[in-house]
Amino acid sequence: MVAGATGLVGREILAALLADKSVKTVHSVGRRKIDLKHPKLVQHVVDFANLKDLPPVDDVLIALGTTIKVAGSQAAFRAVDFEAVVALARTARAQGATQLGVVSAMGASPKSPIFYNQVKGEMEAAVSALGYTSVSIAQPSMLAGDRAALDQPLRSGEGLALSVTRWLKPLIPANYRSVQAVDVAAGLLRAVRAAKPGVHRVLSGALQGAATAES
Repeated sequence: MVAGATGLVGREILAALLADKSVKTVHSVGRRKIDLKHPKLVQHVVDFANLKDLPPVDDVLIALGTTIKVAGSQAAFRAVDFEAVVALARTARAQGATQLGVVSAMGASPKSPIFYNQVKGEMEAAVSALGYTSVSIAQPSMLAGDRAALDQPLRSGEGLALSVTRWLKPLIPANYRSVQAVDVAAGLLRAVRAAKPGVHRVLSGALQGAATAES
């Protein structure tokens, strides 16, 4: 099961799963359908505040996320990045899922003074306590990818920051470099497939180049 397939990382996760011959069926859940048809793809339009009738699956990958600017308020941001993520993870676990992969963010911590990172940290703690055999959490730094292709606006200051990090890449520690969405997807999928018991965080530096390593 994949959530967030209309976003940068979710789109790459979905593409990788559809291309994976070992995956029989991919269930995509979201507030609207995506413009894609594939023999293995089953789409579910859902209300994350009232989830029901989701199918049993083995693995769940959640790449839901927004920004406070796009959401419009802290409460609306929390409804997506905490409430929707936890609700889906909880529902899928009740349906028998044992492996969970979630996209979070570098710096996530329930004790962070930064609201964004605080919510991400609270989400991580909540999904880690749901009883999954294996929980993999990707913590990317600034995401790089084609937002225009998804009709997403470039986030404030993102273009300049991405340009600066490209120029200064050799001088920036791996965890703080911008990371391609396709690498985040590949790194998270690799962690989920490993199915190591417990909770495992994949830092941004470890996500760098993951797609190339998989090819």
